[in-house]
Amino acid sequence: MNVRPLEVLIVEDEVLLATELEFLVEEVGCRSVGLAMSSDEAVAMANDLRPDLALVDVHLRDGPTGVEVVRKIHDDCGGVALFMTANVKRLPDDFAGACGVIGKPYSEHGVKTALAYLTVCLREGQAPGPPPIGLELSPAYAKHWGLTNQPQAV
Repeated sequence: MNVRPLEVLIVEDEVLLATELEFLVEEVGCRSVGLAMSSDEAVAMANDLRPDLALVDVHLRDGPTGVEVVRKIHDDCGGVALFMTANVKRLPDDFAGACGVIGKPYSEHGVKTALAYLTVCLREGQAPGPPPIGLELSPAYAKHWGLTNQPQAV
């Protein structure tokens, strides 16, 4: 069975990080569909491209607008977003509709493992088990994907 690769939008204003993420996305068998550096660019690309997943930093070129970007991707595009940020404590309790967060600094292995895990969750509609270390699922998505007692990251 030939399965279409997961399409991923990268929303990150640091070019080196964005390039590294693009490489990691491709390396786990997903497909990078674009790179956005500001909130307007991210929302426009999400509307046009309808990615399966958006990797979103909180601080973008136009300020700490990532939370609003995620909310728009979730509410207006029906998309799934994952925060990738050093500002985990600044995320709202509802994760702005995001499926979860990977805290910076993250490792190459951590990102690849999280992407592989999320690919299964998105394709099958349920989690293959608890999330890998470094990935914290939002309470709403943990419940949606059948994880009732997910331990919270420390």
